Amino acid sequence: MSAADAAFGRQGTGPLAGTIVADFSRVLAGPYATMMLADLGATVIKVEGKTGDDTRHWAPPRRGEDATYFLTANRNKHSVVLDFKDSDDLAFAQQLAARADVLVENFKAGGLAKYGLDYETVSAVNPALRN
Repeated sequence: MSAADAAFGRQGTGPLAGTIVADFSRVLAGPYATMMLADLGATVIKVEGKTGDDTRHWAPPRRGEDATYFLTANRNKHSVVLDFKDSDDLAFAQQLAARADVLVENFKAGGLAKYGLDYETVSAVNPALRN
């Protein structure tokens, strides 16, 4: 196992242990789907914009600063804040997608294409990617 694999969590338990999920989803369906993958042992890396996921701020109820909905739908996940307008952040997002086994997103059609994060672009460098 390489240091990069260890950093991306290719360790763990459950039937999906060793599976890396790049989670570019937001609000309901995508985060719920990736929550189930995380519950089954996948390493889910949730990408949030610079102000955080929209549901992080829904209230009430809250636990501390975060809405309980956000905490529930994003349990067992790792989270990273990235600004796609920043070239270093965008490069990190592209590297994450290139290393992932599964990519989940629920932007409007073509929404991630302008960042090179759409399935067609990412699967060209990562043919094993599942969408």
